[in-house]
Amino acid sequence: MSAKRIPHTAPGPAVGLVPGPTRHRVDVECAAPLLTAGDPLADAVIAELDLHGAKARQALDTGLRKGLAALDERPPEAVAALLRQTETTPSWVDPLMLHRGDVVSLSVPPLWFAICSITSALVHAYASPAIARAVAAADRHAPTASRHLVQAGVWARQTIRPGGLLRGGPGYVATVEARLHHARMRTTSLAHWNSGAPGLPVGQLDMARTWLGFTLVAFQALAAVGVEITDEEERHLYRYWSYVAHLLGLDERLYQDVVDHAGARRLQDLLNDLTAAPDAASRTATAAVIAAQAHATSHAPGTVLSEGQLRDLLHSVLRRSLGQTADRLGVPDIPAGDDLTPLVSTVNRQSRFWQTFSPASAQAARRQAVDEPGPGHEPIAVVLPLGAAFQRRAEVRHPGSGSPAA
Repeated sequence: MSAKRIPHTAPGPAVGLVPGPTRHRVDVECAAPLLTAGDPLADAVIAELDLHGAKARQALDTGLRKGLAALDERPPEAVAALLRQTETTPSWVDPLMLHRGDVVSLSVPPLWFAICSITSALVHAYASPAIARAVAAADRHAPTASRHLVQAGVWARQTIRPGGLLRGGPGYVATVEARLHHARMRTTSLAHWNSGAPGLPVGQLDMARTWLGFTLVAFQALAAVGVEITDEEERHLYRYWSYVAHLLGLDERLYQDVVDHAGARRLQDLLNDLTAAPDAASRTATAAVIAAQAHATSHAPGTVLSEGQLRDLLHSVLRRSLGQTADRLGVPDIPAGDDLTPLVSTVNRQSRFWQTFSPASAQAARRQAVDEPGPGHEPIAVVLPLGAAFQRRAEVRHPGSGSPAA
């Protein structure tokens, strides 16, 4: 018996969206059908899990970790179809690249990967009212911004590590699970279809926004603190994350031509044209995740900044990486006299020069990123090891508040 597949198109046309600049008008018209597109394969799996229960869940778990051929019994139809699709590696994927992992992201110091990449990616996702409302609905009884940060950090680290995306690898399993989580959120959100933003909630455009959060937006945030990458590294980053997009169930039309930050910005402009402006739910989710990151970081061993100073730093980074969207999300502007981002950027730029000075030093940095305990071991355990000079500068900016947190 097969599960009934839930619809993945809207009952009527999307309304209330006006194309932005003329140069995007044609793209908007071509991408408009994606407004009401979900992920039919993942949506069907969710329906089967609800219908068949533990038996379907066990088949899915075993299939993800050991492969479809390892199943003793024939799994439900949609589960088998999903496994076949994820096990079929596209011809354009370089197997050696998967063995090496995302060497670009692995070159980023873990603490800045957590502070900048994870925080900015989540905030960028929350700029979509549909995502923010879905998160708010799920967290209605227990606000869990800290949990979202930890989950996003664990997923990202599993995804970028060497071999993580090989079939059955931790990143492979976690990415398909994330895909199914999106499908579950989409199914739940359909119950409130008329009260949400135009378009299918947590559909293709929102998934593309999430993908951009861990590529374009994350590295714009890292650039704000002096962690910059070369043109060649950009191209490698997007080759790797194109396969992540494939596993996430993203429509190829959205990412197949995105090979660098310039292409990613064009996609981001398109999404902004097709997505409703951030609303109160977006601003609430943004404030919560910033507060959670600042609080957790201030309590990490060795931190030299107070919770308030870390919050200011996050505000500054987000304003630099998100542009006008930061205004719509209610991210406050930081007075120049209180902004530590220029100093952080200078220190990181100098450190990164020596870190990537030779192939050996770059390899050592990537190995440290793989081996260092991350959010999966300690809740957002990140510190700011910039020394006494940085601490003295912080105390000047915020007298009496620069001592390390307990």
